[in-house]
Amino acid sequence: MSDIEMEDGLPYDPDQNPEEKRVLRKEFRSLGKKFEGDAKFSHDDISKALTRQDALFDKVKTTQEATLDSELLLRLTTLSNQKAREMKSGSGAFDIEDFVSRLVTFMGGRKLDNQNLDEDGEDEDVYDLHTPLEWHKIGRNALAKSRRVPVVGFMLGPLSIEQKTRAPVKREKLEKNKAEQTKPQELKEEDISRSTNETTKNVATLEGILSETGPINLFKFIVNPEDFAQSVENLFYLSFLIRDGKVALETSEDTGEPIIYACNQPEPQDYIDGLKKRQIVFEFDQATWKRAIEVFDITQPVIPQRTQTGMRIGNKWYG
Repeated sequence: MSDIEMEDGLPYDPDQNPEEKRVLRKEFRSLGKKFEGDAKFSHDDISKALTRQDALFDKVKTTQEATLDSELLLRLTTLSNQKAREMKSGSGAFDIEDFVSRLVTFMGGRKLDNQNLDEDGEDEDVYDLHTPLEWHKIGRNALAKSRRVPVVGFMLGPLSIEQKTRAPVKREKLEKNKAEQTKPQELKEEDISRSTNETTKNVATLEGILSETGPINLFKFIVNPEDFAQSVENLFYLSFLIRDGKVALETSEDTGEPIIYACNQPEPQDYIDGLKKRQIVFEFDQATWKRAIEVFDITQPVIPQRTQTGMRIGNKWYG
């Protein structure tokens, strides 16, 4: 298949010799690796690389090699731009005051006839600030050197710009309050004195009481009319017995009251034979606690009042 001439005159040959393409790619990649990293490159290095790239581009006939060429060209262009930014004139190479003075003279600015002496005793140039300057003279000269259309504000802005530096962030306030900062307490296993053993003991106590009372109204069993917190705890401990199948919860057909009673714990075979566990969400707030005391006329707790125990967290105790 012969080469196909594209619209811009570049040859396109999808059937280019594979070996030729392989060598061309290797050349592009090798040339690109020389300009990777933070190493410093001279203008001569960049110029030689561009000359070599032009020679390689004459052999490009497929899109993949053209992509490598464009990536290399972009990298070299970026480096050239950086080099141009690094170029700075010396302190004595360009005199701003002399430049402005020449501009004023070129635009028809004239000195006054009288001259003044400055502090050093030298003649000081004094210009007539009321005479308009002929800016069109500079415009004609600038148009001869550039095709860019002059815009309004072309000469605006300072002739020298100081680079802004970021002020260091003050951390005085943080360091001032550093002494007031406290390290969070680290909880260890031995710090929590109220462990699972206490829960197990209270659950066993409720089981023994229920086996003695027989079937009883749920609220009459758990409610302590003098202590709402212990009533909640009683319901919590009772839930373990119901979960393990040691206590049954039913609704009385006659009165509709929730009745609980001790029962034999089911065997694993019972669940295989079709016995199913059921879970319910029981809401027990302070309003329900007061309503239960009033409705069921609860005056004495079935479960004796427990001594308030504390729980130690770190080096502090919480009741």
